[in-house]
Amino acid sequence: AGPGRRSGGMGWALLGAGLLLALYTLLRHGLRRPTPPHHRPTLRGRTAIVTGGSGGIGAATALELARCGARVVLAARSAPRGEAAAHRIRTETGNPEVRFMPLDLASLRSVRAFASAFLRQEPHLHLLINNAGERRGPPEPPRAPPGHPPGAAIAFFAGVSAGGTTEDGFSLSFQVNHLGHFLLTQLLLRRLQDSAPSRVVIVASSAHCTGRLHPDTLGRPPPGPLSTFQDYCDSKLANVLHARELATRLQDTQVTCYAVHPGFVNTELFRHVPLWLKPLFVPLAWLFFREAAEGARTPLYCATQKGLERFSGRYFADCRPQEPSPPARDDRRARELWEASERLLGLGGHGGSPPP
Repeated sequence: AGPGRRSGGMGWALLGAGLLLALYTLLRHGLRRPTPPHHRPTLRGRTAIVTGGSGGIGAATALELARCGARVVLAARSAPRGEAAAHRIRTETGNPEVRFMPLDLASLRSVRAFASAFLRQEPHLHLLINNAGERRGPPEPPRAPPGHPPGAAIAFFAGVSAGGTTEDGFSLSFQVNHLGHFLLTQLLLRRLQDSAPSRVVIVASSAHCTGRLHPDTLGRPPPGPLSTFQDYCDSKLANVLHARELATRLQDTQVTCYAVHPGFVNTELFRHVPLWLKPLFVPLAWLFFREAAEGARTPLYCATQKGLERFSGRYFADCRPQEPSPPARDDRRARELWEASERLLGLGGHGGSPPP
């Protein structure tokens, strides 16, 4: 009787484990909104830059662009990771036109050096994917903003900057996510215009909904116990406003731009989560977060889909235009951010900056 009872208990345990696995899978696919399949256009003869292209969404985006035949420049901070990613993409796609170039957005000197080297070496630029970001965690996980799923809180926790300041004196998150990309875009703008039709895709986030921008304190860490979290949200609001104002200034140039929310993506987000929190966050991330290839869908859609010109300056999520928060639709705020960013970067209306 003993062995029989043990066998029966094992059977019930296996059945229970199977039911839990089935429930887990149903929750995973039921709570995560599916994204439409990505159509692969022909991009032969077109050149793309993907910042943060050595991993995560950036690497997934670069991989798909290479599969479409584009010449792809992976702009990333780490040379070993960047070279390895370029080699991996060349091998997987059979496209030899994939290269790495060093870019550290936390250093304005590095941004200028990258732009100078690119302009010397590459005659064309059709796609600029401003994807790279500084992502780590704040002291404690915040609550999800109203109207967002519970997973949003986890996304924001894993997606904010580690804090600190750069060698240029700006908050790390705000420089990497906004100021560095703003400068890069300005320095490459003439090449984008000369290569038109061309596009700029700025990877933002739904975290922009809790962003607050004050031109007189722009680039400084915000006060409060969740300073790093707020700084990240502010930088994401800046991303959406940057795309809006850039579109206004580039009307009738055949250069269009889009801000995108890639979804909550499970890339390398949990490197900095305390060990005691990982048993909680990892299963929740599996439920709510997308894989990097899924997160790349909307950036790729805005980079390659035909007929999006009339949506220039808009905010996209799940491969369709969405309404961002009211502050992100404020044209006056977008113009003020542009002018303040120019002042902080010493552009003064020059450096390729188009007039309003």
